[in-house]
Amino acid sequence: MRSVADRIRHAVSFELLGLAIITPIGAWAFSMPMADIGVVGIGAATLATGWNYIYNLGFDHYLQRTRGTTLKTLPMRIVHAVLFEAGLVTVLMPFIAWYLEISIWQAFVMDLSLSLFYLVYAFIFNWSYDRLFPLQEWQTETMR
Repeated sequence: MRSVADRIRHAVSFELLGLAIITPIGAWAFSMPMADIGVVGIGAATLATGWNYIYNLGFDHYLQRTRGTTLKTLPMRIVHAVLFEAGLVTVLMPFIAWYLEISIWQAFVMDLSLSLFYLVYAFIFNWSYDRLFPLQEWQTETMR
């Protein structure tokens, strides 16, 4: 299982890279000032960083308990990414509506768009992270 330091490196690097990608794209896609999208992005990244740490710790404990390993198969990676984003939508939608002074529906559309980006991004990032920083326990198993 990953160490606390490794989990912090994972969560922080995930959010910083995601923020660097999504801020200019979000400002362009939603026709809003980059500063406003940046504040939403930083708020979302802050909430998501905490969620990332807690969610991945819990998910790894679940895998360890039920499968005896934290190595994720392709279907498990898809479930992992979808559940992560579903949890964030619930928390972020009211924050987005409040800060940008938009309707809940507009916030939902924006949050859903961001979630779709992060769904793909999370899948790619986590797979890449696991390849760059494999765990010792995986040495006898094939990286999938």
